[in-house]
Amino acid sequence: MSESEKSLALQYQLADEFPEKSWKAELLGSIWRQKSALIGVVLLTTVLLVAILAPLLAPMDPAAQSLNRVMKPPMWSQDGRIFILGTDHLGRDLLSRLIYGSRVSIIVGFTSVLISAGTGLVIGLLAGYFGGRVDYILMRVADFVLAFPAILLALAIISVFGASLFLIIVVISLRLWTIYARIVRGNVLKLRETEFIIAAHAMGSSHSRIIFRHILPNVMAPIIIIGSLYLGRMIVIEAGLSFLGLGVPPPTPTWGGLLSEGRIYIAVSWWIVTFPGLAITITVMATNLVGDWLRNYLDPRFKAR
Repeated sequence: MSESEKSLALQYQLADEFPEKSWKAELLGSIWRQKSALIGVVLLTTVLLVAILAPLLAPMDPAAQSLNRVMKPPMWSQDGRIFILGTDHLGRDLLSRLIYGSRVSIIVGFTSVLISAGTGLVIGLLAGYFGGRVDYILMRVADFVLAFPAILLALAIISVFGASLFLIIVVISLRLWTIYARIVRGNVLKLRETEFIIAAHAMGSSHSRIIFRHILPNVMAPIIIIGSLYLGRMIVIEAGLSFLGLGVPPPTPTWGGLLSEGRIYIAVSWWIVTFPGLAITITVMATNLVGDWLRNYLDPRFKAR
């Protein structure tokens, strides 16, 4: 047996004894090793399940009112029913309203991330790849959007069209796509000068093939990282708009709306604002933990540390 054949046989033997880990095993192993990531994934998964299963988990109708149980403290009971988190100023079950309120926060958060990331990805790819006049026009549009303060922009749009779930998503996405566009544009400008892109041009590859085959896969990691980190910010923005009365109108419960309604009674009924505030804090903390883990997992600069 020649030396090359021996070397090849040894490689096959090592491959059989030490099989390469699948990406799923590597992903789960990374989460398990980083305890903060595990905590974030568990918390975020719990919030997602609560939002999805709200009709099954909520003990009562979140809009049901009763003057006989106004502002009752946690663990108060009536007719055999226990109000675990108490009731609000209209006698509504706070736990049910908190569970249903998670649906608005999750829908707004994830949908806004997807829309703003998708819009910013397309605009950033076009601006960075084609450059010149295309780049100038698209970046000036981004500068124009950034010139308006976020709250002022939300006030202007909502005052004209009225508050709704769809409009809240549009308002948040309209502002934040510029962040993704600038990040993608910067990455594309660097990639455009690399040897494999120049070689693809020399071989006669079309623009669409170069963008989707060579550039897009190399800019997805930053998009995923930024999206995960901004998910919590989207939830906070929605809660802030609802707190100011610019969010989803009643009777739909939202976490920001619960804070706004309960702030008047905080001196006598602390639970009305405490539990919605904790829900927002825990959810945002979970998204930040997952975002930090994704950054460490996907970014080679952090993975090398």
